[in-house]
Amino acid sequence: MLLSLPGVEEGPCYGTPGYRVRGKLLARLREDGETLVVKCGEEAVEMWLQADPKAFFLTDHYVGYGAVLVRLGAADPATLRDVVTESWHRLAPKRLVAEFDRREGE
Repeated sequence: MLLSLPGVEEGPCYGTPGYRVRGKLLARLREDGETLVVKCGEEAVEMWLQADPKAFFLTDHYVGYGAVLVRLGAADPATLRDVVTESWHRLAPKRLVAEFDRREGE
């Protein structure tokens, strides 16, 4: 899902798979292999936590970091796609965002 977004590259992040766009961390898989950390911005964290508390959560380590943790086994695929895509929109270059939005609108 992450690699389907334009400009996203996979590379190691704290010993686990990480995904970056424009060199900025978008998401990474945690060591448990079942949790995804998504850098969604402080304003979106609370929204996702309230949207589905079974799928989205925080640990003390991530409070104030602008990231939400996702239990991959509990997350609805469409909702997971939304959080990842919205986060990508924040980090991707404007040109890539415009091309993506135009293509998705077709």
